[in-house]
Amino acid sequence: MTELRLGTLQDLPGLENLYRAAFPEEDLLPLVRSLLQEGDGVLSLVALQGDRLVGHVLYTRCSVEPDGHVAALLGPLCAAPDLQKQGIGGRLVREGLTRLSDWQVGKVLVLGDPNYYGRFGFQPGSRIAPPYALPTEWAEAWQSLDLGAGTAPNTGTLMVPAPWRNRSLWSE
Repeated sequence: MTELRLGTLQDLPGLENLYRAAFPEEDLLPLVRSLLQEGDGVLSLVALQGDRLVGHVLYTRCSVEPDGHVAALLGPLCAAPDLQKQGIGGRLVREGLTRLSDWQVGKVLVLGDPNYYGRFGFQPGSRIAPPYALPTEWAEAWQSLDLGAGTAPNTGTLMVPAPWRNRSLWSE
């Protein structure tokens, strides 16, 4: 049985193991650590099987300029390699989208696989620009989902907190 709960800084040792196993070619740990230390502007959810941490997702509160509308950036999302394709990531995404209503988030953005995130209603071709120019081949990976809460911004530029202001996160 997989249990979902809010993540905390105390989860960091388990998250370090999880991210190293799931993303051996990428070092997402500095981003994850920094986002968890941000506090109020981050929604962290973990999936547990017994005492084992088997999944994690972060949603970061952002704004869309020039109007300052509230949006959220989904990512990173991670599931234990031996448990992928068993619905853990999907449960984390859906639970996060439900909880974002507390923030009055109108739109969620993600840079990820359109085939995967399309299952949740994300659409490529957002008119909200990412904070940095993306490689052309990543254009379809920049996607958005209108949650209908508050005022959903339709155009502008996503303004991200400091941990996301690393150009390498937005390029090859």
